[in-house]
Amino acid sequence: MRDAVDEILAQWRTERPDIDPWPMGIVGRISRLSRVLDRELKEFFAGHGLESWEFDVLAALRRSGSPYELTAGALIRTAMVTSGAITNRIDRLTARGFVERVPDEQDRRSVRVRLTGEGRALVDDILAAHVANETRLLSALPADERDHLAGSLRGLLSSLGDT
Repeated sequence: MRDAVDEILAQWRTERPDIDPWPMGIVGRISRLSRVLDRELKEFFAGHGLESWEFDVLAALRRSGSPYELTAGALIRTAMVTSGAITNRIDRLTARGFVERVPDEQDRRSVRVRLTGEGRALVDDILAAHVANETRLLSALPADERDHLAGSLRGLLSSLGDT
């Protein structure tokens, strides 16, 4: 089965036979796949009244375990955004009633972000549907290929400093 990336690679091989464009095949497909997955996830979350980034923050808090709270710094590392961006996200989620800021009991100068009951209920309500949606998106991959791909991507991300 050939795709648009194969056509691009063939053109480069014709025009520049002195260069092996094999990396373009992988990077191009990962880039295209990222755009498709982003579009699909954005549509899914919009159907639940959320932006993808909102779910990411709420899910990070939910999976942190009781009392479902993290520092802004921990959320920055999870979301891979700047401190300004996480502050904006926390502000917006607070306005929607999904999170609240609470004083850190160990360090009164610090604030923790806590999932509210409403935020927890929202994550819990859509999590199974979210996993089912991602399963649908990856359904073309047999189980052994999924495991191999996950391992390969993990290794590549680790080699590039994303742990």
